[in-house]
Amino acid sequence: MLNVHNLHASWGEVDILNGINLQIKTGEVHAIMGPNGSGKSTLAYILAGKPGYKVTQGEATFYGQNLLSMAPEVRARAGLFLSFQHPSVVPGVRLDQFLRAGFNAIQKSNGHDELDPLKFDRLLRKKTKVVDMDHAMTKRAVNDGFSGGERKRNEILQMAVLEPKLTILDEPDSGLDVDALRTVAQSINQLRSPDNSILLVTHYQRILDYVIPDFVHVLINGRIVRSGGKELALEVEDQGYDGFENSPEAALSSGA
Repeated sequence: MLNVHNLHASWGEVDILNGINLQIKTGEVHAIMGPNGSGKSTLAYILAGKPGYKVTQGEATFYGQNLLSMAPEVRARAGLFLSFQHPSVVPGVRLDQFLRAGFNAIQKSNGHDELDPLKFDRLLRKKTKVVDMDHAMTKRAVNDGFSGGERKRNEILQMAVLEPKLTILDEPDSGLDVDALRTVAQSINQLRSPDNSILLVTHYQRILDYVIPDFVHVLINGRIVRSGGKELALEVEDQGYDGFENSPEAALSSGA
């Protein structure tokens, strides 16, 4: 599905990614862990096509197609979805209308019929139940008056509606209390299937108690320095990132 090879990227004059290698197959869940400033969100943004970042070396393909050459909307229509770490309020844009526009754009690009407001509302009612969200909230402006947990739940609702092939979750656990974290994690698990994949970006191990990954990667100084199973996340929780920052791979990526 996704193949990233020797990816280097910068923001302005600052080098952020220093040779990312990552392969995600259909049906897999991968977790990226790392301290602040390690390049986790940058990797997510570059895969989704956020403007401002410059890829200086390497490649990324999505189902064999050159991902980096695609416009962000083309990537979305191809089945790639990014949930935001800090979802924004969009005044004047009703959530259900926003979701219907995105859903129908993908339907049209895939040669399927678009849904009228009534049919889409029936679909949306089913999806709000999946993420344990009050359907009435979809009649409000996007994230308007939503709590932190409700905003994160809205991101998962978008995932549920759009049914992407690859979902990139940028710190879906940040700012959540234990109960909200459990609700968001349970929603993510309900949306997992053999036909889609997830790349979950996080600082902490705690969400991985609920969303069990197939692979965990530790990102330091713009490079993946260790990969493993769920036990690697427990190792991070136990010793922090200090031991990984002193690894030869991390030293290499920092230019030491």
